[in-house]
Amino acid sequence: MLSLLAQRPAAFCTGSRSVLSVTARSRNNYTTDSSQQVSTFANQNKLPRLPIPTLKATATRYLKTLRPLLDNSEYARAERAVSSFISSSGLGPVLQRRLQEVDRQAPASWLENIWVQKAYLEWREPNYINANWAALLADNPNFPAVGDAPPGQPTGPQLARAARLIVHLLEANDAINQGTLTADSQRGTPMCMNQFKWQFGTSRIARPGCDGLVNQYPSTATHILVMYRDQTIEVPVYNNAGQRASLVQITSQLLQATRRVDDLLARQAQPQPSVANITAGNRDNWANARQILEKDTANVESLAKVDSALFGVCLDVNVDAKDIYDPERSVALFTHSNSGCNRWFDKAIQLIVLGNGRVGVNCEHTPADALTTGSLLMEAMEKETGIYKDTASCAELAEPMPIQWNVTPEVVKLIDNAQKEAGALAGNLRMLLGNMTQYGAQWIKTLGVSPDAYFQVALQTAYFRHHGKPAPTYETSSLRRFLHGRTETIRSCSEESLAFSKVFDDKDVSLKKKLQFFQQAIAAHLEYSKAASLGQGVDRHLLGLRAQIQSPEEAEKALLFQDPSYIQSMSFAMSTSNVTPGEKFRGAFAPVIPDGYGINYAMDKSDLKFSISEWLSSPVTDATAFRETIYKTLSDLYDAGEYAKRQ
Repeated sequence: MLSLLAQRPAAFCTGSRSVLSVTARSRNNYTTDSSQQVSTFANQNKLPRLPIPTLKATATRYLKTLRPLLDNSEYARAERAVSSFISSSGLGPVLQRRLQEVDRQAPASWLENIWVQKAYLEWREPNYINANWAALLADNPNFPAVGDAPPGQPTGPQLARAARLIVHLLEANDAINQGTLTADSQRGTPMCMNQFKWQFGTSRIARPGCDGLVNQYPSTATHILVMYRDQTIEVPVYNNAGQRASLVQITSQLLQATRRVDDLLARQAQPQPSVANITAGNRDNWANARQILEKDTANVESLAKVDSALFGVCLDVNVDAKDIYDPERSVALFTHSNSGCNRWFDKAIQLIVLGNGRVGVNCEHTPADALTTGSLLMEAMEKETGIYKDTASCAELAEPMPIQWNVTPEVVKLIDNAQKEAGALAGNLRMLLGNMTQYGAQWIKTLGVSPDAYFQVALQTAYFRHHGKPAPTYETSSLRRFLHGRTETIRSCSEESLAFSKVFDDKDVSLKKKLQFFQQAIAAHLEYSKAASLGQGVDRHLLGLRAQIQSPEEAEKALLFQDPSYIQSMSFAMSTSNVTPGEKFRGAFAPVIPDGYGINYAMDKSDLKFSISEWLSSPVTDATAFRETIYKTLSDLYDAGEYAKRQ
């Protein structure tokens, strides 16, 4: 796809460990006691706006990222294109002035709308797998993922754990609405909290050509969406007075919801095709189906119930036993749900609960980055391990009701097409887990280096060992130090990382010299990471400039974007994301190009965890073998580090 983005953005748009990590807040970090209220958004007016880099600064940094990827003649051609683009007679200054005007007009950030539109809402391929991110959450000892989980029916551990997590997510929603969720900061620097307004009651809306988002803040919907046996159910969790249901009531609501669906399906000779299944398909096909559905008043009401629901909860019962008990297969299930079944992929948050109590999530990426959502999930998991003092039951809580749909033959056909499309995508994706138990972040720090930079250099070395060439690589940096900041790309492949990769296995190069190359690679990664976190990366600025092109004639004059190296450098063979710590949260996402890998990793104190994905149709990748190369590279780096310590 040749568009404003060479391919979709890395699906798991999180930040690097050096920028921000997934951490649970302390249990007292939000309260619904207004007497102790400290506004979640009190620091918003202290945040700087995202800067627009100068053309020269971006051009210089951009060319440096091309150097390891191009031969001399290709680099000379790219250099000429960039020089022409930024010259006084080039199109660059014109686009820069237009972007500066966008910044002057934007209430919060010049990038905000451009990023949401170009990276997400205009994307026409399925969100399913391609853009939604998934994660396996840690098993809870109070709801151990063991024992029998008979297929086809809900279990006690499943409903109990779902209810407990629902309670804690509702507490988070109340805290955000009331402004009592503690504002994030990093080393004393306040972080933007705007994304928290988009966590609950948010849905992506399929529209032809470009989707939309629906959201309400404060998020005052009184229900959640439950998916069970492919059916959509409106489950009230607040009464009409706004009082939250108790844990006992929510557990009962879930049980009632499943029984009502069971009764409904038992009365149907032929189950109605599930409208939810189409959310896994092509966006324009879903938009077409939605427009047809919206011609019926009852369907309009049903869609509103789904769209306004605070979040989704998927109770999976028709699941292969291996998918339930094997963590690697559970991650794959949470990513693709076996052809997109029992999900509404447009919801910002979907909890997925299996019969044995194992939990995962699948989240639509447009409104918020995974680390923001991840922090709420981590907090919910922290709270679910303790003793819970239930609240009083609320009065007059409405009963769960299956959401009804009037489906035309044309919509049925579109649902069938979406299921086939989803099945093909799921069947083409391989998802593996990796666990390096030899050492972790604690040992890495004894070398005096950043664990994140260490792992990124290790990935570059492993890729070079395995494929014999450098890998354009995407790592995401958080921009939340800026007002309404989202993400920037760290281009991890550098001249320095390539130089180290080339000498690491060279027996004629001394260990001392290799360590010098290693330190240079680490320094280069840290320099780029810092620049990216300060809004001085290249990818978002170039995207902003390209979005200002107003005609095909101007596009022809924008030589930087016409040069093949632009698309080549954005074809990320490795799309990577750091979600440290990994004890409770293991993320997963698909590769962003046909011949690439998706790698999510976390560096805990004593071990390193990662997931790795590939498209099985690729003649280039081999995730199973590449995982072994990553293991060997991490082990060899450990041996080199230990040997160096003894010298």
